Amino acid sequence: MTHLSPRPALPSAGRPLVDRYGRHVTYLRISVTDRCDFRCVYCMAENMTFLPKREILSFEEIETIAGAFVSRGVTKLRLTGGEPLVRRDIMDLVRSLGRHLKGGGLQELTITTNGSQLARHAEGLAAAGIRRINVSLDTLDPGRFTAITRRGRIADVLAGIEAARTAGLEIKINMVAMRGINEDEIEPMIAWAHGRGMGLTLIEGMPLGEVGLDRVDSYLPLRELRDRLAARYTLEKIDKRTGGPARYVRVAETGGILGFITPMSHNFCESCNRVRLTATGQLFMCLGQDDQVNLRDALREGGLDTLDAALDRAMILKPKGHDFVLDREHTGPAVMRHMSVTGG
Repeated sequence: MTHLSPRPALPSAGRPLVDRYGRHVTYLRISVTDRCDFRCVYCMAENMTFLPKREILSFEEIETIAGAFVSRGVTKLRLTGGEPLVRRDIMDLVRSLGRHLKGGGLQELTITTNGSQLARHAEGLAAAGIRRINVSLDTLDPGRFTAITRRGRIADVLAGIEAARTAGLEIKINMVAMRGINEDEIEPMIAWAHGRGMGLTLIEGMPLGEVGLDRVDSYLPLRELRDRLAARYTLEKIDKRTGGPARYVRVAETGGILGFITPMSHNFCESCNRVRLTATGQLFMCLGQDDQVNLRDALREGGLDTLDAALDRAMILKPKGHDFVLDREHTGPAVMRHMSVTGG
């Protein structure tokens, strides 16, 4: 088992990360691996070439970079992938990052998972200080689940969700809404999730990487979907923020929370507080742009001072917003990297 030691604070500890548009960056999403045991049609190509392991950040490097962000005012860390729970000894990193919760600098440590490995890790996640998780689940139909993920068993995911509930973790289901694929399951998914005390967030598909899906035909604007749901349900506005881009309502008939993430039909760039660290140490300041800063090289070649300077440079480079366009004249991806590379 690897034991990670605490890292020293940055020389500029206490100086917040503020971009040139005055937005405070308080949320870091960390992709711990680009690998996944699924190949979801909107996320990956069926035959993926994954990064060589030698290029991947070590747990010690991730811990050092995360500590640098916490020193500069980041209060929320989310572990992503790929599928984060497939990385060997991932719980060592989770426990190490959990120390920041005890120190008071970090308010929340959380994770997004496909649920396939959740049954064996749920108790450990809770013990490390994680209080809520996101589980990606686009269908409750076993056959459709296999078609969307191209592999895997929905029974494993459902068992993982139950294990997480038993461990006391708050769960939010993330569902990518796709026309002609799973739009008929959205209302049943609301009933299923809310009936188990879980939230549900609907997500528009995004044009990232070459995948096995016709993005134009499958694109379902959530404005349209929300109007459809509002004709059947009472959607009550609530003042709920979780640090991410979702906008939430309460469904009066179920008492549950329903979120909408709308990068295509109504972007949320004006309030963006997020940056994304890839498994190789590239910091992307926007999911839909290619601007990046190499934090791995900064750390390896110059240590904490150089890393600190790289964070300042990232704030200068953070763009105002993304340029997602999806129509019959723009059917290709906005950026070539897959969602699994950036970490969602």
